[in-house]
Amino acid sequence: MIPLYKPFMPETPLLNDILQSGQLAYGKFGRIFEEQLAQYFGTDKVLVTNTFNMAILVALTTLDVKAGDTVIVSPMACLASTQPLLSIGVKVQWADVDPKTGTLCPDSVRSLIHMKPKAIIHNHFCGYPGHIDEINAIGKENGIPVIDDGIEAFGSEYKGNKIGNVGSDVTIFSFNPVRIPNTLDGGAVIFKDQKLFEKSKLIRDAGIDRTRFRDSLGEISPDCDITLIGHSATPMEINTYIGTQQMENVDHLLKKQRENAEYWKDFFSEEPSVEMIDQQNSNPNFWVFGFLADDKVEMIKKMRNRGFYASGVHINNNIYSVFGKSASLPGVEYFSSHFVAVPSGWWVQKENF
Repeated sequence: MIPLYKPFMPETPLLNDILQSGQLAYGKFGRIFEEQLAQYFGTDKVLVTNTFNMAILVALTTLDVKAGDTVIVSPMACLASTQPLLSIGVKVQWADVDPKTGTLCPDSVRSLIHMKPKAIIHNHFCGYPGHIDEINAIGKENGIPVIDDGIEAFGSEYKGNKIGNVGSDVTIFSFNPVRIPNTLDGGAVIFKDQKLFEKSKLIRDAGIDRTRFRDSLGEISPDCDITLIGHSATPMEINTYIGTQQMENVDHLLKKQRENAEYWKDFFSEEPSVEMIDQQNSNPNFWVFGFLADDKVEMIKKMRNRGFYASGVHINNNIYSVFGKSASLPGVEYFSSHFVAVPSGWWVQKENF
């Protein structure tokens, strides 16, 4: 069975040297990795974190989102994107999704603005970019920051720009084992605003200004006040070193995923029960190859019988009681009951089709 996900790991010749160096905390390779990401996205306001969970919390804390605040969220997302909100007491307000994309429906988001949300989190489901201009416009009109949730969307493009530099206020990424790039665990936050970026650097490091934290003897200085709530979210050198090596391979990996997507399009071209995802002026990364099937269960069985591990990937999070009661969301119900994904990664070869 060809798996839906498979971690990629590049050569890591310096791994043991780092392990024996005594310098394991955020340092040289953390900064190099951030520089590589900055160059890749075309912005210098990139922050790497030790987990995706911390990327979310650093973003929310920087935006002053607190317990009791409402945040508009898509139910069509990984629990790794939604559960962290509850951990700090945020009120999750589900919006409906476009049934053809699985991403936020602008009309639904607009209908919820009266709830005075502190942020809008726009998940790009399985790497397929959503209605970015429309959602960002709603945020701008109402003074509400928009966070692009790129947990599965590294390398995806919208109107020629990479997710991470499409005009949204904040973007978050995951670098866990089945993502690209994979740092074993980790995440990143990108800010559009310079002041927020500078603030986030303190929040990532427990509120500490490292330029003033220690005195001339190397002791913690009582003159360095801590004025912000922060997190212990700096990454380790092992993880960021792996990230630097991953960045040498991401273009090749993304190219392979997009080539495989073309094979899948040909494969399904004469299948009347399959509808392609509306790509919305975008170039997805094809982390998986997704489509809408008339009969989801039968299609999953059919593709598994052909040797491809097909799956719905995520289930709509609004079914979980931990989030409280949920209103009927017809777009979510349609998309969740029809979406199927098949493998599209570097391990899938042309002869497999």
